[in-house]
Amino acid sequence: MEKHAYTAKMDVPSVTQGCPKLVELQQKNNLSNEYIYMDYNATTPMEREVMQTITDAMQEAWGNPSSSYAPGRNAKELIDWAREAIAQMVGGHPEDIIFTSGGTEANNLVIHTAVKYFWDHQRHLAPKDGRVDLGGIVQVLPHIITSNVEHDSVHLVVENLVKEGKAKATFLPISKVTGCIQVDDVIAAIGPSTCLISIMLANNETGVLMPIAEMSQRVKIVNHQRGKQTPKILLHTDAAQALGKLQVDVQDLGVDYLTVVGHKFYGPRIGALYVRGPSTSSPIYAMFIGGGQERKFRPGTENTPMIAGLGKAAELVVKKLEIYASHMKEVRDYLEVSLLTVFGKEKLHFNSHFQGSDCLPNTCNVSILGPNLQGRNVLLHCQRLLASVGAACHSENVNRPSHVLLNSGIPYEVAENAIRLSVGRATSKEDVDTIVEDLKLAVQEIKLCAAQT
Repeated sequence: MEKHAYTAKMDVPSVTQGCPKLVELQQKNNLSNEYIYMDYNATTPMEREVMQTITDAMQEAWGNPSSSYAPGRNAKELIDWAREAIAQMVGGHPEDIIFTSGGTEANNLVIHTAVKYFWDHQRHLAPKDGRVDLGGIVQVLPHIITSNVEHDSVHLVVENLVKEGKAKATFLPISKVTGCIQVDDVIAAIGPSTCLISIMLANNETGVLMPIAEMSQRVKIVNHQRGKQTPKILLHTDAAQALGKLQVDVQDLGVDYLTVVGHKFYGPRIGALYVRGPSTSSPIYAMFIGGGQERKFRPGTENTPMIAGLGKAAELVVKKLEIYASHMKEVRDYLEVSLLTVFGKEKLHFNSHFQGSDCLPNTCNVSILGPNLQGRNVLLHCQRLLASVGAACHSENVNRPSHVLLNSGIPYEVAENAIRLSVGRATSKEDVDTIVEDLKLAVQEIKLCAAQT
């Protein structure tokens, strides 16, 4: 494997000139370069090629992309190139890609669109008195179906709409056998006012893959059977964790919307939304009012350097996905075997192993069983391992195990011991050997301290 910009040992290039705070941070990094990072599901460092592309864009394409003179045209051309690269990565068309500030905005944009689309559909059908009869119900609310293991940028948005009385929602439980959503449950939950189904492509904590392609086929049949009085059911998947680890093709998935998050595949912290035929095949309603950028779907002067970096990260995925995925799977499998060798099968529970389900190639969610071995406690006693107990956005919930694991059927006492280990493109087997030994020593120290009290 080639060396990456931010390896498991945190080898970062010098980019500190002119910024005293960055100099201070680099000095801290130099002092802590023995740490081994295994939290790539939380975020990834930018590849060197991505950083170089961003730097070049700042120098050569600094103009406003809406301007007609050379610097503006350069910026516009670079944005068009990035749009094509991202479209190629997901199997779509360039015109289907809308740039956003990140995954949270993209997910919000989809949910906002679904609600607006529902009400526009209702107004189109409404007689003069404004009353709409939808399946025998007058003035119903838009209905959204999602799962109980979604990212907060989906779950909390839908939950908030329900609290405000702007929508109804069904939060479907996942199977505690397979760890994924059951398509039959999704279809059974569909009602006359259902306008959106939003299910992630891969879970960020367990790594379990959801059956999005099968779901889209079933939803397509339902849509075909629905009359003109009922809105089309739109299908969205948040692919944040899958991109850069798996082949993702929107044609195979059959979705209307797919969320792209740059910092999950060694790109910058911006995102994009794939929309199947914006405003033709699939509706899209802007959340912001402003200029005409992104065909008025997402107004605001484009962040050319970051968009260019996102395009470069996508280009690398297109070129090297097979290499990346193969390496990560090999190291992840080695990690699991090493953990079993050191701790024994009776002392471990792999929270990412579910019967009949596929998993991301880089994710190992594991609990070391026993008293006082809560995941956070074990990580606090580790000297070199940098990892987490679950999603970074839930890190403030320090006294409760991950709701994703609990909703996946993991017992409370097992879930509270969970550690999410996610390997990256440059993680080596030597790194695995080091962190497994680190975990072993941490557990021994905890048991020793407990015995002395």
